[in-house]
Amino acid sequence: MMHRLTINNTSDFTEILMAELSELDYEAFEELEEGLLAYVPSELYNEEAIDELQERYAEFPFTYEVEVVEQQNWNALWESNYEPVVVADSCLIKSSFHQIDKQYPYEILINPKMSFGTGHHETTTLMIEHILELDVVGKEVLDAGCGTGILAILAYKRGAGKVQGFDIEEWAVTNAQENIALNDCPSIEIWQGTIESTLPTAQYDLLIINIQRNVLLAEMSLYAQHLRKGGTILLSGFYEQDVEDLCACAAEFGLTYLGKKTKNNWVAMRLA
Repeated sequence: MMHRLTINNTSDFTEILMAELSELDYEAFEELEEGLLAYVPSELYNEEAIDELQERYAEFPFTYEVEVVEQQNWNALWESNYEPVVVADSCLIKSSFHQIDKQYPYEILINPKMSFGTGHHETTTLMIEHILELDVVGKEVLDAGCGTGILAILAYKRGAGKVQGFDIEEWAVTNAQENIALNDCPSIEIWQGTIESTLPTAQYDLLIINIQRNVLLAEMSLYAQHLRKGGTILLSGFYEQDVEDLCACAAEFGLTYLGKKTKNNWVAMRLA
């Protein structure tokens, strides 16, 4: 038997919440329009651990309801809910079980764990649109908070030179490496860590950063430090109302706002 939690939360907290629940042995997730379904074997369900998460993330309040359900076929459930995505009529994101006849300039195979970075979320789509517009041939690229590795893979397929990335979660690093192999991009380097684990002297022509607002603000000085002169930073993971604060923070470290893309109040913006 499984315990299924129906969680009501804000969308900008969903990825953090899934990461935290994965550490508590939750096996599968389904994103809802305003929340999340999370599944854990009944013998591993710990109500106190969930209550502790509510206290620790008080700035992202959430409520939940619990019910007992039968064991699920996760692969079948995932496949039934995962549709292929086409961005700007140029980039197809699909999984290995999808059969698509139409050809696109860029095709990325993603077998995600825990529904991260499949191209369905607005922030991923917006970042893909930016990358499709940039000249990345021969450029050195860093994907900060890489998730499934989808953005690093696209940069590689568009001709980037050195492509590196990292994620704070071990399972995300493993999944990114699996997807990199699936897409035959052997030279992409992925490690577990944060921007602070990047070599202090390392500089990049393009930084791709799809992380939540508070992390972006806290780490902006490090992004500026790792940006090569004439380079570009792509930022996403925040709302329209956050743009002013992020631009002001970026300006403090000599970064210039170049423009943005928006979708359903989500934003991806370009800095230099």
